[in-house]
Amino acid sequence: MAKKIVARRKALGVSQEELATRLGMSRPTLIKVEKGERALAPIEKEKLEEIFASLEGHSGDVNMRITVPQQNIDKFQSVLLYILEKVGAKPNVGLTVLYKLLYFIDFDYYEKYEQQLMGLTYIKNTHGPTPREFTTIVGQMADQGDLEPIRSRHFAYEQKKYLPRRSPNLSLLSGQELEVIDDVLNRYADKSASALSEMCHRDTPWNATEEGEDIDYELAFYRPDEFSVRDYGEL
Repeated sequence: MAKKIVARRKALGVSQEELATRLGMSRPTLIKVEKGERALAPIEKEKLEEIFASLEGHSGDVNMRITVPQQNIDKFQSVLLYILEKVGAKPNVGLTVLYKLLYFIDFDYYEKYEQQLMGLTYIKNTHGPTPREFTTIVGQMADQGDLEPIRSRHFAYEQKKYLPRRSPNLSLLSGQELEVIDDVLNRYADKSASALSEMCHRDTPWNATEEGEDIDYELAFYRPDEFSVRDYGEL
């Protein structure tokens, strides 16, 4: 039942917020329903069928949520420089770990506040989420002297690291954003690349995406308790 609701909602291009409003329930409650953690009452099932039937006949009237990430290059650069300044010198923090830290920052923030922070586009790769824009933007930063790529060794492996050559522009980041960034760094910055990859493999956004495809930010609302950062309250 839960999977059918998700499939029909997405097929109609309806956001969770839109459907929850039409059903007269909160979005967190609808999330529980779509995860199979809360059953619909008979009257709610009837109302849901009426809503879907109405939308199928008037799909052009539906307000669709745009989930394509809105890139903010300046903010991404400041976040990256902040990460490098705080934990970049740790021996484990090479390119792979950076990818995972950025992923958790973006998806934690989106789950918690339903807004983009950096808004990078992450694709599903074998070893975890990879931000599409990283190589291009970081290459430009290196050309401008904002950071310096270096090669080092971590145990038996060659590692690509980055040295910050300027301070981040913290005026671009709100206190709320810095709080999420610091929380991610406190939880994950000491972990190895392999440990972080394994963690990403247990997270719903990576699991629910096909290899090589973009990871939908909306999947952050279906995360297991191990990774969920939002207090959905008593529903």
